[in-house]
Amino acid sequence: MSGDVTEDDTTDEESSPEPTLAARQILGRELENALKQIRRPASGLFVSAIAAGLNVSFGALLMGMALTFSGGFESSFVTRFVLANVSTVGFVIVIIGQTELFTAHTTLGVLPVIDRRASITELGELWGVVLVGNLIGCAVFAGFIAVAGPPLGIVTPAAAGMLADALLPLSWWAILLSGVIAGWLMGLATWLVAAGRDTIGQVVLIWMITGVIGFGPFHHALLGTTELLSAMFRGQGISIAQFVHFLLWTTVGNAVGGTVFVALLNYGQAIKAGEPGDVDVDPESLGKS
Repeated sequence: MSGDVTEDDTTDEESSPEPTLAARQILGRELENALKQIRRPASGLFVSAIAAGLNVSFGALLMGMALTFSGGFESSFVTRFVLANVSTVGFVIVIIGQTELFTAHTTLGVLPVIDRRASITELGELWGVVLVGNLIGCAVFAGFIAVAGPPLGIVTPAAAGMLADALLPLSWWAILLSGVIAGWLMGLATWLVAAGRDTIGQVVLIWMITGVIGFGPFHHALLGTTELLSAMFRGQGISIAQFVHFLLWTTVGNAVGGTVFVALLNYGQAIKAGEPGDVDVDPESLGKS
């Protein structure tokens, strides 16, 4: 019968790859997730944000350990490559673990506001709770490194100082622009992970994109906070004024990067571009038009 499905047909259907998600489908996923977080009780959001600050700090710990145990790399390229790869661990834990990171919400949290499903006030409350929780988590982890580092020999003061020195001796506008790039990359990571089909694919995407932040190193407000506070707590001459200067311009840059270059642009192209239509091309007609 013409309606019968043969075993070969079934095998072909099962083995055929799933179609790539369209931009509107990704946007729908991101909007749904963002609205859930906006409507989440502040206490739960705050605890999740603290967890994210703690977890993303594993990237800073591993970078410090890499510098400590290496005894010095042969070139600056090798140094940046190694640090970039180990720094991604914290981002993988945070994103796959679905805890709330401020630099993810510079894109995610903005989408419902653009779509008129949430207000600016609700976005401000979300950002405030998440950022404060993240900073607390980072500060606690930096204190943990300062206490556990010396007896375990895992992060020397010199290693902590090297990480901090890569972030500090820059003008405010350089830090701002660097923060824009980091926020842009974080926004792209959250957007692409929403399109991921499986955990392994999502991990690869996170590793590829956030690794660029560590390779720069571009200024990430939370990862950088752990790096600077670790150096401060280990007596590397980091002042409170330097930390505040870093945090202010990096946070602004991260927010601009995630909001303008990911949330606004991706929302616009998802809504305005429309859905691609089905097109059938007969192989026999190739070269004859």
